[in-house]
Amino acid sequence: MVLFVFLSCKEEVVQKPDRLIAKEQMMDIMYDLALLDGIKYQTPTAADTIKINPKEYVLKKYKVDSLQFAKSNIYYASNYTEYKDMFDQIIKRIDDRKAVIDSIIKIEDKNKLKIDSAKQLKKPLIKTDSVINLKRRADKLEAIQKKEGNKNILTEESQVVK
Repeated sequence: MVLFVFLSCKEEVVQKPDRLIAKEQMMDIMYDLALLDGIKYQTPTAADTIKINPKEYVLKKYKVDSLQFAKSNIYYASNYTEYKDMFDQIIKRIDDRKAVIDSIIKIEDKNKLKIDSAKQLKKPLIKTDSVINLKRRADKLEAIQKKEGNKNILTEESQVVK
């Protein structure tokens, strides 16, 4: 009786499917699906612009059909500790990728800030259009003063521009 109980506990709850997806490839598929789900929930409009089904695309990428994926997923899920370890590795992979992307974004933001600062330094204090307008106004004022015979009435503004 003890031997029977011992042997029956060793038996797998779910039988291994004929075309079981290798554990590493299964984790790659689940990683890609997790990224696509994240994109779908982060930017719902992105899914509307893409004309393909993301899950079908991932399965086609790994040359796996949906039945094979479903059976393999059930098989791996039947062993809770192994399945949890798989998800922990996937989460770690996502976190590592996020850290890399965050550091790239920081570098790009820092470079953009440097470029914006450099552009600000290159800008003239007075816009070119303003200088041209001041010059025109000074010329008009000078023309009026010449007509009237008043050469001493040049405004301070027109003297600066001249």
